[in-house]
Amino acid sequence: MTSAAGRAERLARAALTRVFEPGDEHGGRWLRRFGAVRLLALLTASGEGGGRPQDGAGDRLTGVGERRLLGYRARAATVAPERDLAAVAAVGGRFVCPGDREWPSQLDDLGEAAPIGLWVRGGPDLRIWSLRSVAVVGARACTSYGAHMAASLGTGLAERGWVVTSGAAFGVDGAAHRGALAAGGATVAVLACGVDVVYPRGHAELIGRIAEQGLVVAELPPGAHPTRSRFVLRNRVIAALTRGTVVVEAEYRSGSLVTARGAQRLGRFTMGVPGPATSGLSAGVHELLRGEGVLVTDAAEVVELVGDIGDLAPVRHGPLLPRDLLDPAAARVLEALPAGAPGGVADIARDAGTTPDEALAKLYELHSLGFVERRGEGWRVAAPTAAPDTARRGGT
Repeated sequence: MTSAAGRAERLARAALTRVFEPGDEHGGRWLRRFGAVRLLALLTASGEGGGRPQDGAGDRLTGVGERRLLGYRARAATVAPERDLAAVAAVGGRFVCPGDREWPSQLDDLGEAAPIGLWVRGGPDLRIWSLRSVAVVGARACTSYGAHMAASLGTGLAERGWVVTSGAAFGVDGAAHRGALAAGGATVAVLACGVDVVYPRGHAELIGRIAEQGLVVAELPPGAHPTRSRFVLRNRVIAALTRGTVVVEAEYRSGSLVTARGAQRLGRFTMGVPGPATSGLSAGVHELLRGEGVLVTDAAEVVELVGDIGDLAPVRHGPLLPRDLLDPAAARVLEALPAGAPGGVADIARDAGTTPDEALAKLYELHSLGFVERRGEGWRVAAPTAAPDTARRGGT
C-alpha cells in the first residue's frame, strides 16, 4: 500500500481498530461492504444511522441498535491513527493490514470476524512465519508435567524449523515460548492488549525476548489493555494463524479449548497431550481427544500431522530383547521347556511340535546362546543374569 489510496486505507483501518472490538462481525460486515475509508467516514459523519442527511439508504449502517451505534460513533470521534502508528513505530513495530505483502491470508478464513489489521513488533515477516506455524496452548495454572511437555514441544518444533505460536500467558504458553527461544527458534506471541503493553507483567522479560527474536502481534492498538472478552477473542487469531493447535493441560472450561474448537471450525489440525485421568487439568484435553482431536506426545508426532508428505514420526516400539532374535523353531523349543524341574528331550519335542532330533539341535543352540542349561539328561531355562537397564521407558 504505497499509493495515496493505500495510505488512506491504512489510516482508516488503524483508526477502526480503536472503534471495533476484536472479532466484531458487525464491523466486519460493514468493512466488507463499504471499505475502511468509507466506513470511517460514515461513523464520523452526522445524521441518523451514521450517514449524512443526503446519503441514500444504501449508506446506512444497519443491523445494530441505536445505543450500540452511538457507542461506535463515540469511539470513532476520538481516533488518531497517525498517533497510533507513531506509537507502534516508537517500539520498533508496524501496522499490517489486508493488501500488504506481509498480511497472512489465512486470517481471511475468519470471514466477517477477521482482524481489521494487526499491530506487529519484531523483524520477521508475519506471513512467511505463519505458513509454517503451530499453536501450543494450555492451562495458566499448569502442573510441572504440563510445563515440561509444553517446553519440550516448543523446543522440538523449533528444532524442526516450525514457528511456535502462543499467547504469552503464564503456564503452558510461557513454557512453549521459552522452549522455542532456548532452541534458538522462532516464536510468535499473540496478545490480548497493545503490543507496547506488557501483560502479564511477570512476563516482561519473556515478551521482550520474543520481540527481539520473534514476533509480538495484537489486534488492539497501542496502549490498549486486556479484558476477559479480549482474551477469548484473541484465541481465534491464534487458531487461524497456525496450521494446527496443540492443547497441553486444560480444564473443561478453558480458553485453550476455545482455541482448539476454533481451529476445528477452520479446518485446522487439533491435537492434545494426554495426562493423568485423575487430573482435572487434563479433563478438557481428554474430552477433546474423545472427539476430533489427535493424541500427540512429542514434536515429531505434531509435525507428522501438520507437515509435508514424508514428515513421519519414528515408529514406536519397546526394547528389543535377545529372545526376539531367535528363529521360530528355537523360540518354540524355548517356550516348551518346563518351568520347574529339567525336562527330557522327548517331552520338550512333543510340546514344541517338532522331532526329538530337531529339538536337541535347538537345545544345544539355545545353550550356546545362554538361554538354557543342561542338568544330567534334562534341560531347563537358564537362571537370569543381571544386566544394566538401558532401555528407554515407553519405547523409542
